[in-house]
Amino acid sequence: LDVQISVENFGPVVKADIDLRPLTVFVGESNTGKTYLSALIYALHQNFDGFSRFPWSARDFFFFEPIYRHQAALKGEILEVLKKLNTPERPFKFSDLPQGLQVWLQRRLENPDIFVAWLKRCFDLGSVSKLVRFSDDARNELKVSLGVREGCQTLWNFDLQDVGTGVTASGHVNPETSFSSDDTAVLREILDVDLMGSFWAPVGQSTAAYYLPAARSGIMQSHGVIASSLIENATRTGLERFPAMPAFSGMIADFLKLIVRYDEHHGSSDEMRRIAKALENEVLHGEIEVRRPVPEGYPEFLYHPKKTTEKLRLSQASSMVSELAPLVLFLRSIVNPGDLLIIEEPESHLHPGAQTAIARTLARLVRAGVRLVITTHSDWLLQQLGNLIREGEVNKQKNNAPASADWLVKEEVGTWWFHRNKPVEEISFDRIEGIEPPDYEAVADTLYDSAIHLQQQLREKEDAGEIE
Repeated sequence: LDVQISVENFGPVVKADIDLRPLTVFVGESNTGKTYLSALIYALHQNFDGFSRFPWSARDFFFFEPIYRHQAALKGEILEVLKKLNTPERPFKFSDLPQGLQVWLQRRLENPDIFVAWLKRCFDLGSVSKLVRFSDDARNELKVSLGVREGCQTLWNFDLQDVGTGVTASGHVNPETSFSSDDTAVLREILDVDLMGSFWAPVGQSTAAYYLPAARSGIMQSHGVIASSLIENATRTGLERFPAMPAFSGMIADFLKLIVRYDEHHGSSDEMRRIAKALENEVLHGEIEVRRPVPEGYPEFLYHPKKTTEKLRLSQASSMVSELAPLVLFLRSIVNPGDLLIIEEPESHLHPGAQTAIARTLARLVRAGVRLVITTHSDWLLQQLGNLIREGEVNKQKNNAPASADWLVKEEVGTWWFHRNKPVEEISFDRIEGIEPPDYEAVADTLYDSAIHLQQQLREKEDAGEIE
């Protein structure tokens, strides 16, 4: 599925039209909206429980509650639905649902309240109007749009606006959108059991979103002093009775809860664990271990360097270790293929060589089916991503699969350049230049010109005998 997100006057962002790729990269100056847009993507994913074929939960069929509530009135329509469901080789479409149910589901897209609550939580705000871009233009209107497409067909879309008179929402589900085979199997079972039992039914493979904030190093070093009960109430919603008390953003609160409640036995897929182990071996040169000093207590995370018996608390290890420890932990026991993983500045506190290794980790996650959004300031990481795309393009031309999973193809990577007071622009991959933000070249040129000028001055003073 193709996911497209557009915003206007959203925080620092003037305008952006982003289509999410398996690897979506945000680059550019600080304070230009990279984190704002990352947080928006997280809020949208949480609100719709993923970016799937329909704008409701992919984990359950609770939206069929009206069928149970109005069983007698809908009996004829239910029989018609069953007839269509039981027709072999016929796709079951949104338009095949009872008309009343279609209207009820459509109205959910036109109610902004739940998404507004997610925005307030993620940005720690009392009002969505605080997200409207501040400028001298008093006519600024905040706009957020989400569209999910398959090929040339729009499956559904959602739009939210704040024009100064309040927040409004609208949306539309394409009547021709087909349910998946898993969805129709569950629906058939629900309707065929004479409407007995609960309408709550698991369906398909659910996806989740996870956010690794830029502050993760400090969080990992101090998480042990934070109780999960405090985290639960540390968002603005939980602190409404204490308006002067500072609050966590929703993403940091969610990150903290996962760390404090970390369960080593809740395993991810074998592929995720292999990627986590490779990250430990190639970059950390040691292992992240988990122990609980008290049963049912909070976990303690230790760093065990290779070829030693010493185990260090993260507060005693390097900042690189505490930065990457949560990524190792998430891959080992939380993230699964199909999930969305947002990482702010994965290169933080890393040597250039380690930054290039992180790019390989990102490629492996793409190969494993994880959808990634990252923010970065690292030219080393971008150059390595360019090389991994070149490698994938070479192998694609050879028409054979490479032996390793450390490769990408250009269609899988979208790089977006944020700059002050201008619309966000896409940086296309170039087989010669790779992925090169325009301002990086300008900074390099300025440094080079300055170095040449200062070298010339030093040479003149040496010639004049003013310095040795």
